Amino acid sequence: MNIRRKLRAHSEIHTGPLNDILFILLLFFLIASTLANPNLVRVNNPRGSKDMKAKQNIIVSVNKDHQYFIGQQPIDFSMIDSLLKYQIENARLVVDTPSVVVNADTSAYWGEVFKIMNIAKKYNAKVGVHVK
Repeated sequence: MNIRRKLRAHSEIHTGPLNDILFILLLFFLIASTLANPNLVRVNNPRGSKDMKAKQNIIVSVNKDHQYFIGQQPIDFSMIDSLLKYQIENARLVVDTPSVVVNADTSAYWGEVFKIMNIAKKYNAKVGVHVK
């Protein structure tokens, strides 16, 4: 009878290593899921044989000496709002949405460049910036 009592002894399973293995598997799947982006679709974009730039209706230039030009005509910065409005309204007779391109030197005052961009947006023109 004493033999049967020894066979009913409780068996233990050590779960310490099991926790470590589960933690490592969890980290592996988290890292693997961030590397694989299922929302990414790769497509081949067509390439044109010619340079297809948008028509530049109005060009505003700022040189390194902080002089301002509309086209080739030098202007005073205090008059930029009214002159740019006039140019945009004239271009609107030909095109629905005229585009204003700002050519700025790297040493130009960027606050004034942004002011030119905001004036063009105020009169509903497309704006582009080119830095020399």
